[in-house]
Amino acid sequence: MGCTMLWVPLSSLLVALLSFLFPAAHGDLSYTLTEETKTQYVIGNIAKDLGIDSTKLKLRKARVETEDSSKRYVDINFNTGDLIVADTIDRETLCGSRLNCILNFELVLENPLELHRISLNIQDMNDNAPKFLNERINLEIHESTDKGQRFRLDEAHDYDIGQNGINSYSIGTNNHFTLSVQDKHARKYAELVLEKELDREKQKDIDLILTAVDGGIPQRSGTAVIHITVLDANDNVPVFSQPVYKVVLAENAPIGTEVVTVSAEDADEGANGEVTYEFSRIAHNAAQLFTIDKLTGQIKVAGEIDYEQGKYYEFGVQAKDGSGLASTASVFIDITDVNDNAPKIILKSLNNPLPENVIVGTEVAIINVQDKDSGDNRQIHCSIQGNTPFKLNPSIKNYFSLVTTGMLDRELEEEYNITITATDGGSPPLSSSTTIHLTISDVNDNPPVFEQQSYTAYVMENNKPGTSISSVTARDPDWRQNGTVLYSLEPSEINGLPVSSFLSVNSDTGVIQAVRSFDYEKFRNFKVQVVARDNGSPPLSSNVTVGVFISDENDNSPQILYPAPEGKSLMTEMVPKAAVSGSLVSKVIAVDADSGQNAWLSYQIVKSTDPGLFTIGLHSGEIRAQRDITESDSMKQNLVISVKDNGQPPLSATCSVYLLISDNLAEIPELKDMTYEENNSKLTSYLIIALVSISTFFLTFIILILALRFCHRRKPRLLFDGAVAIPSAYLPPNYAEVEGAGTLRSSYNYDTYLTTGSHTSDFKFITSYNDSTLSPAGTLKKVQNETLARNLITINNSGEGDECSMGFVG
Repeated sequence: MGCTMLWVPLSSLLVALLSFLFPAAHGDLSYTLTEETKTQYVIGNIAKDLGIDSTKLKLRKARVETEDSSKRYVDINFNTGDLIVADTIDRETLCGSRLNCILNFELVLENPLELHRISLNIQDMNDNAPKFLNERINLEIHESTDKGQRFRLDEAHDYDIGQNGINSYSIGTNNHFTLSVQDKHARKYAELVLEKELDREKQKDIDLILTAVDGGIPQRSGTAVIHITVLDANDNVPVFSQPVYKVVLAENAPIGTEVVTVSAEDADEGANGEVTYEFSRIAHNAAQLFTIDKLTGQIKVAGEIDYEQGKYYEFGVQAKDGSGLASTASVFIDITDVNDNAPKIILKSLNNPLPENVIVGTEVAIINVQDKDSGDNRQIHCSIQGNTPFKLNPSIKNYFSLVTTGMLDRELEEEYNITITATDGGSPPLSSSTTIHLTISDVNDNPPVFEQQSYTAYVMENNKPGTSISSVTARDPDWRQNGTVLYSLEPSEINGLPVSSFLSVNSDTGVIQAVRSFDYEKFRNFKVQVVARDNGSPPLSSNVTVGVFISDENDNSPQILYPAPEGKSLMTEMVPKAAVSGSLVSKVIAVDADSGQNAWLSYQIVKSTDPGLFTIGLHSGEIRAQRDITESDSMKQNLVISVKDNGQPPLSATCSVYLLISDNLAEIPELKDMTYEENNSKLTSYLIIALVSISTFFLTFIILILALRFCHRRKPRLLFDGAVAIPSAYLPPNYAEVEGAGTLRSSYNYDTYLTTGSHTSDFKFITSYNDSTLSPAGTLKKVQNETLARNLITINNSGEGDECSMGFVG
């Protein structure tokens, strides 16, 4: 494999050495590189030159940018921190005939944002051979031409510069001409010098090989054929009106526009004075843009002029007369910039999606704005269209940072289309726009919110476990798991039991279900706390109160307190024979553990010994004489009473009331043989014993009542007959209070004769009943003691007989 040597001029080595010893200030980097260097060639180590760790280059998104978005010829090796060749560089294509060929790049580092300028000095190498514009040079020389006459030859063009450019010319050995090389204005050209007179008769055509050699290593050369036609005398050469033509041309000049017209005059006459024009020296890119009229010397635009591609052009024009005598002039064309390039917006980095809880001033994106124009045409103003919480902050050079100006809320705005407009300072100005689509990511910043401040649920007692009684709904405007709501019950106790033994809530739907069957008679309402918690991290929650009200169901039949149910005791009440129509003879007392209309009781006589003798109050339960009692009425009266509530469907209970129509027991000669149709003789004996026991009980308390009579106001006395007080032992352990239902709330007074012949004493028995519902845990004994403690008995002596007045206060 061969070894290729790169020849670098001494001046280039000196520049590189100075760049190494004295690095550019302000973070600028300068390197020297020979053109046509292969890719991956290491130019220098930018990490070392900047004094940073090479591993941080990739973390900081280091990149090489061009100022005008042109082709990048270098890149960064993130493993070593080296600046390497990314694409082959042709100096002649980039810089043409300019001596100094410098490429400028920008090294951009983010986090924090830094900008360093990189200057790359491209050194020429001898990769182009000299080349003549015309491979055949035709000269016509009169034979009378004197020795020493000089003939200007076409210049050879070498795209290389400096020492690699044209170094010398030479011609082949001949008898008449020598070559004189001239060096003017840093350009070398050859003149053919006549050393020996020509003789047309001996040789009318002479061909010489003109060789142009450059100074590179190895040397390169190009040739052209000089064809000399020997003519008669022509002693004047064309003379240009000016040696240098300078023109200013706008870049948007259309094709065919006249640039300049060169003019040369020849003092000869005839064919020797006819002048033609052609380019003597012109670069390849310029040859594509300009043409010259051979006869008039008018130079016109032949291609699209672009200031950004070339800012000036320089070429030579040759004027030649009919005999081949020629002279040259130089044309310099300066291209002026026209605002024909709109600004270009380049998005360098973007933080997307952006969390909604970022602080004000957070950097969202970095943009770079470029304009290929120059001067005022390159002055750019950037702005954001619309009302958005963002702004552009100018950063380094033509970089801008897009930052937030206010708090973001994804629940109000999920995404933004940020339109950035860049306008240059040209006249008229040009502008361009780009839209950045920014998505706002969710943060769990909203707790669930219930649709109602509180909820009320109604459930009928005796419900089935698992019955849905209500539902709660909470909304969370957050996204996905942050907005997913889960429901649960706040741990608490109800009557000493955990709330989970009463209710459950569906964690996904918020439907509340009863875990057990409820009993209205045990408790009627309670409250629970339902918690709505989202699935964020950390989770947010809120709670709401749910009031549960248990509705009564008619599930309790009326309970008769008086008279006592059969089988417990046998009670018979005495009715005086003198009882008149409307007299109160007894009262049926019943209660219902239900409430509302389910506890509204009604009384009805369903069976009686004498259907027309007694009647009962529909709602009071008071049994009264419907007419005056007569001697013909049966002494023994049996009434079957039905007590029915007002529920749907209604429930009922029945009892029997036994009445004796008599003034005293002595009037009943065969009391011990009394039998009832519904009871046997044994029950009759129990009734007699009960009547005697009750009489004895009242006589025992006469002395105590006399001591207390002055402490209480005597109740009005109603005439009625009866001999049995309601024992408190018959009160049920659990019932509901119902106003106006006739259960135990009104006061009743009874006047009764105790026994036959005991007409010298009467008494009033007053019972006050507690309004509150009895506790399920209460015992019959406790209820009896409380009832007896509230009894007030007053005994009044009257001359007519022994009257007993009993009052029940419910």
